[in-house]
Amino acid sequence: MIAVSISVEGIAGLTWASWKRLVSVIPQLGFAGIFCSDHFVPPAPAYPDSLELMMALGYLADHTSGVHFGSLVSPLSFRDPVMLARQAIALDTLSDGRMILGLGAGWNEREHTMFGYPLGDIVTRFARFSDGLAVITRLLEHKEPVSYSGRFYQLQEAMLRPRPARAGGLPVLIGGNGPRRTLPLVARYAAIWNAVGLPPDAFREHSRLLDDLLRREGRQPEAVRRTVTITALCSRTPQELEQRVAWFRRESPEMAAMPLEAVLNIFRGMFQAIVVTPEELIATMDDYAAAGADEIMLQWFGVDDIEGLDLLAEHVLPQTSDSRRVALPPPHHA
Repeated sequence: MIAVSISVEGIAGLTWASWKRLVSVIPQLGFAGIFCSDHFVPPAPAYPDSLELMMALGYLADHTSGVHFGSLVSPLSFRDPVMLARQAIALDTLSDGRMILGLGAGWNEREHTMFGYPLGDIVTRFARFSDGLAVITRLLEHKEPVSYSGRFYQLQEAMLRPRPARAGGLPVLIGGNGPRRTLPLVARYAAIWNAVGLPPDAFREHSRLLDDLLRREGRQPEAVRRTVTITALCSRTPQELEQRVAWFRRESPEMAAMPLEAVLNIFRGMFQAIVVTPEELIATMDDYAAAGADEIMLQWFGVDDIEGLDLLAEHVLPQTSDSRRVALPPPHHA
């Protein structure tokens, strides 16, 4: 069995009405968790509605129980690590210990240019990311004041209160697949690794590399929970498949008159998406479980597609998912 969560795409026309409905429906249907992306705008030239992530998670924390939740992921290219750690602790306290802080280096050039945030080249992004991870993990995990002197961020006898709801702090998730930069940071700082779109065989190989990196850091492989985000359009009929891509047609008017297969091909190319029946999705999830994945986050673009969630709950979750509250590994002290 594998835990199955929903990762809502916050820049796919997400409104408060849609978010409130999703927050109400997803736990009732038996999904293990709810995640949300953290962006201003999509990389393509469009301006859909979106929600500010921390406000959205605050509502979620106060209106759910049992399910875990978090950012997937917050980029340290425009999020201040100290404030982000403080917000995460507040959300963890409000939710009685269900918050997962998902972090990334940043990648969406359009939103950084639009609002004047310096994204930088790959080397700069990961230097800043590493610096920010050092700050965040110290603030989350240590009960005494901490100091840190880095290239981008500094702390002097700093401590955040109240402390997280869980002993030792709250778990940090790092998203990404890179073997040279991302996985070493997972091994050093994270309690959860989230692969993005890797097929099961590639997931297994990356996970083995992570095992080796963890041992080099003096940690055991079981210290890091393994998760993967995939985009799957699941349907039983062409009519249901049209429902799955209705949001895509709305946000991209040039696709309104395109044949369904043409729209699907574009969607596959943009999001590494798979188009599957419920039976095929069950088989895919089984493959990920066999490859060592503990949890699948299904990226959900159709923010008003409740029928699609119902389909998963009725035909997929009973065959694949353990919806009980997930036992997360303890945070790792930096």
